[in-house]
Amino acid sequence: MRSTPLYSHVALVREHSPLVHCLANSVTTNFTANALLALGAAPAMVTAPEEAEEFTPLASALSVNLGTLDLPQMDTIRRAVAAANACNVPWVLDPVAVGVVSLRTGFAKQLLRERPAVIRGNASEIICLAGGVPSARGVDSTELSAAAFPAARELANATQCVVVVSGATDYVTDGARTVALSNGSPLMPRVSGTGCVLSAVVAAFLGASGKPSAFFDATVAAVAFMSVAGELAALTAKAPGSFAVAFLDSIATLDEAAFDATLRMETLDAHVVVAGRPA
Repeated sequence: MRSTPLYSHVALVREHSPLVHCLANSVTTNFTANALLALGAAPAMVTAPEEAEEFTPLASALSVNLGTLDLPQMDTIRRAVAAANACNVPWVLDPVAVGVVSLRTGFAKQLLRERPAVIRGNASEIICLAGGVPSARGVDSTELSAAAFPAARELANATQCVVVVSGATDYVTDGARTVALSNGSPLMPRVSGTGCVLSAVVAAFLGASGKPSAFFDATVAAVAFMSVAGELAALTAKAPGSFAVAFLDSIATLDEAAFDATLRMETLDAHVVVAGRPA
C-alpha cells in the first residue's frame, strides 16, 4: 500500500531511524527520549560542550531547547549549532519562555542569525522573536495561536525558515505557504514536555527527509502526526498521568488509516489576514 503524502514522512522516520541530537531541558529530557524511541527515531542527549561539538555532525538533526538555560548550556548550544551548520545538519529552535526574562530572550534572538531550519514555539514566544511585545506567564502563552499568525509569517520570511505556532490550532508557515492543523487534546498542555517533544519530533522528521526542499512538508507531517496521536490518546486517558502513557503508546502505534481518518488540516492563503486570523 502506498503511503499518503504526509504519512510517507512517518514511514521515512520509522524506516531510517534518524539520530536526533537533543539539547533538551532537564525537566523533559526523559519524556523527549521516550517519545523519539516510540516514534522509531534514535535520541541522543550529549550535553558536554566539547562532546556536543564533536557529536553533532554524526546526527541526522539537532533539537535545541532553551527550557532550563544556563551559561554552560549556552556554550554547548553555540558549539553544536556551529557544528550543525558546518556539516549541513538541520536544526530546530524551541525558544522556551523567551520574552519573559532577558538572558534567554537575547540568546534566542542571537540564534536566529544561525539559520535554524525550523522554529517551534507558542504564540507568545513567536510574537517575541518577531519583534513584538508578547504576553506570557512563565513558559505558558497567554495569547491564542491565531494571534501569532502574522508574526509567524513575518519571522519565517525574515529568517528563511519554517515557523510553527503551537496551540489549540497549530500553524505551520514558511512565509508563503501556511497550513492550519486543528487536532490535539486539552490534556496535552497539562503534561510537561509535550511541546518539547514536538520540537524534537520535528527534528526527527527533518533528519529523515534529508533535503531542505522537503522541510516544510516534513514539518507539517510532524505536527500533524503528533496532534493526531495526542487526540487519539485522549480517547482512552482519564487524566494527565494516564494520558502521558497513552500518548507514548499512540506515537508508537498510530497507523496511516487512523491518521488519515482523524487529521483536520486546512491550507491557508498566507497573504490574507482578518482580525489577526488567517481567512
